[in-house]
Amino acid sequence: MLSEGTIIALSTASGAGAIAVIRVSGDAAISTTDRLFCARSKKKLVDQKSHSIHLGELLDGDRIIDEVLVSVFKNPHSYTGEDVIEISCHGSRYIQEKILQLFVDQGIRPAKAGEFTLRAFINGKMDLAQAEAVADVIASENEASHLVAMQQMRGGISQEIKALRQELLDFASLIELELDFAEEDVAFADRAAFLALLLKIQGLLKRLIDSFALGNVIKKGVPIAIIGPPNAGKSTLLNALLQEDKAIISSIAGTTRDTIEDEITIGGIEFRFIDTAGIRETQDEIEQIGIQKTFEKVAAAAIVLYMLDTNALMSERKIHKAKIAQLSQQYPDKAIWVLFNKSDIKNSTLPTEFEGYPCLALSAKNKAGINSLKESLVQHMEKNNYQDESVITNSRHYAALSNALTEIGKVQEGMDNQLSSDLLAIDLRQALFHLGEITGEVTNDELLGNIFANFCIGK
Repeated sequence: MLSEGTIIALSTASGAGAIAVIRVSGDAAISTTDRLFCARSKKKLVDQKSHSIHLGELLDGDRIIDEVLVSVFKNPHSYTGEDVIEISCHGSRYIQEKILQLFVDQGIRPAKAGEFTLRAFINGKMDLAQAEAVADVIASENEASHLVAMQQMRGGISQEIKALRQELLDFASLIELELDFAEEDVAFADRAAFLALLLKIQGLLKRLIDSFALGNVIKKGVPIAIIGPPNAGKSTLLNALLQEDKAIISSIAGTTRDTIEDEITIGGIEFRFIDTAGIRETQDEIEQIGIQKTFEKVAAAAIVLYMLDTNALMSERKIHKAKIAQLSQQYPDKAIWVLFNKSDIKNSTLPTEFEGYPCLALSAKNKAGINSLKESLVQHMEKNNYQDESVITNSRHYAALSNALTEIGKVQEGMDNQLSSDLLAIDLRQALFHLGEITGEVTNDELLGNIFANFCIGK
């Protein structure tokens, strides 16, 4: 991946369209374009200012290929930090392929996946965490995932990590200095201040690590399991939420034998609703498999909607109380909500909570209360403050932070046991190494290759 030369790629989506943008980056980007481009002004691009746009024709010998706009970005003031040319042409597949081939014939090579962003990282235009966020911005499909990705691309996570690393580095330098004066038994690092710093760093690392659960569901869609007894209206609720007949509805108990799921965006947040098989004792082997899958989905869900038939509430209250208590005990970190379905045919006032769990009354069949449910789900996610705080969405960052926290714990344990400076320094170096992995201050070619191989061509 760490190759040189001038590169070219289509930066807009492949296929025909109104326009397409082709990007060229490297030392020969401007001079090569000058050989193929005739500006209406008759001026050479090499003589033009950076961040200027020029109208003209791209030529294959004497033949005009297309009328284009050429944008000039001179190093270091460009996305990659190199000389960059962006050609806006008509979106014909033929024109795109012809322009790419013209530049390849001039010795410009096709870019590899993520190579433009890789060069931006190498040239100091962004750190590694910001570079990875570029891919997340491109892949974002809703407001929440876009917001989190933009925070990371603008350096939100990087700034926190760099500040932590610098504070730790300052103390690590003092610890290393003590090693040079070991015979004199001189202490340069204030142990009390150092311990306070370790506790502060542990708190920040734990917050970032804990945010991964939230970041992961924002990035992939918040999984919500709809569970309950047969014929409670789970499939009807799924259809009402999706506004389509996704699940088969029947008065026969046990109709749903497998999980059915789909995604919708509510309030800028993507939710993945999962309809499950009704929970009950059964001898039907296939239904038993479906119920087993229900509990697998509960384990993976961020929110569990336990749905009850309001008509059977009083007669089956003890049964459902026991089942919900069992769920809560088995999954203590799950948000469990109780839904009273078919509330339109119940005259009495329904409770606002059931055995301590929040409740919502609705009629899935008549779509009554569906909007209230959607609003409650959005409010629940917004309480996590993902708009205001740094949120980890990258599994590589999660692993590095977890490793750093482990090493910080070893340093604290060493201080509690009054270990010598040389032993503390070993764990400190490891903690600094893992923090540096996130921003790219510590890296290698293999790591960069793995990260940027997942990018799209042209970015």
